[in-house]
Amino acid sequence: MTQFLVAALYKFVPLEDYAELRLPLLDVCTANGVYGSLLLAREGLNGTIAGPEDGVRAVLDHLRADERMVDLVHKESWCEHIPFKRMKVRLKKEIVTLGVPSVDPRKHVGTYVSPQDWNSLISEPDVLIIDTRNDYEYAFGTFKGAVNPETRSFRQFPDWLKQQRDLGKAKKVAMFCTGGIRCEKSTSYLMDLGIENVFHLDGGILNYLEKMPQTESLWSGECFVFDERVSVDHDLKPCWGKVIPEAAKGFVRAGRDVSDEAA
Repeated sequence: MTQFLVAALYKFVPLEDYAELRLPLLDVCTANGVYGSLLLAREGLNGTIAGPEDGVRAVLDHLRADERMVDLVHKESWCEHIPFKRMKVRLKKEIVTLGVPSVDPRKHVGTYVSPQDWNSLISEPDVLIIDTRNDYEYAFGTFKGAVNPETRSFRQFPDWLKQQRDLGKAKKVAMFCTGGIRCEKSTSYLMDLGIENVFHLDGGILNYLEKMPQTESLWSGECFVFDERVSVDHDLKPCWGKVIPEAAKGFVRAGRDVSDEAA
């Protein structure tokens, strides 16, 4: 059976000419049979693409040919069908929408924690574990003991944080999201608020599931993704919406166009 490569990627990097990058990038994707959604903004790049392995790698090579993105990191998984219907490259104000213009992950972010060290961190006493994703994502799976902010979009996350009076009292605050991008912004925002004991899972849940053996994993459930796979299991295999938690129904449908929440 043919396997298609899925690549999730993001990078915070100044791209003042981001509008000029759109059409060449779209052309490379189209020419190589690659589908998905990519966002370009002055603050960088974010998105997920899928297609034949050679095609996806050609797109990644195109991006890394720009010296500003030579060290672009991506996360890989595989599936038997391309989980997108078309290819979109969109121009945005933010590559993930927090709605707080002053937040700049290039200035400072929380301490990165590798998947290999994450279990130890979240098992410590007095560590506040926060799932920065939306409530329908939380319903699919999360880490034991993680707080659900019960948001419907990342824009609501700053208001939720402001209401958490115990944040500054926590010995450590550990945050995680799907691929890492939302934690870059949320930990940066917390540091702007004067909270410095902030940590986040490097590469997000997808990196954790790839690197951590299931026998040692503290993850429970599936990981929601923003395409027709709907979610992936601990082996990063697509679930294609076989099971949708009751709490997520009404908010989840395959292929929903919310890719600016995607990582």
